[in-house]
Amino acid sequence: MKSLLAAGALVFLSAGIAAAQQPAAAKPGGGVAQALIQMENQWAQASKTGNADALAPLLSEDFIALDSDGSLRGKAEVLARVKKSKWTTNEISDMKVTAHGDSAIVTGTWVGKGTDGTGKAVDAKERWADTWVKSANGKWQCVASASAPMK
Repeated sequence: MKSLLAAGALVFLSAGIAAAQQPAAAKPGGGVAQALIQMENQWAQASKTGNADALAPLLSEDFIALDSDGSLRGKAEVLARVKKSKWTTNEISDMKVTAHGDSAIVTGTWVGKGTDGTGKAVDAKERWADTWVKSANGKWQCVASASAPMK
């Protein structure tokens, strides 16, 4: 009986250690994952409403975006385009966070319908990946974003 109890305790202890070692993304309600998903949602909302001022603090000064058409844009150009865009649909979903110390990758899907910052009509679905870095002051910022069209 004692050996059965000891074996059971060992199983529970091992499971607890394994759960504690999982990345934040794998833990339900994980602090890092929850924070980054919230920031991604803020980004989507800011983009939908054309609020570049709300988006600016989420992006690092050297932020770079690789758009689905292959073009590269820096922070200033991304913010300028956000101000000019008009979206009827701008939704993100299927987000997953993989944290590695003070950096993390957030992936997801985006569905958009409206007019982009250049005046071009858009009706698209894309998969995206954002790279976030936690600075010395504890603030997370996105340093890179890439997207690709989905068929």
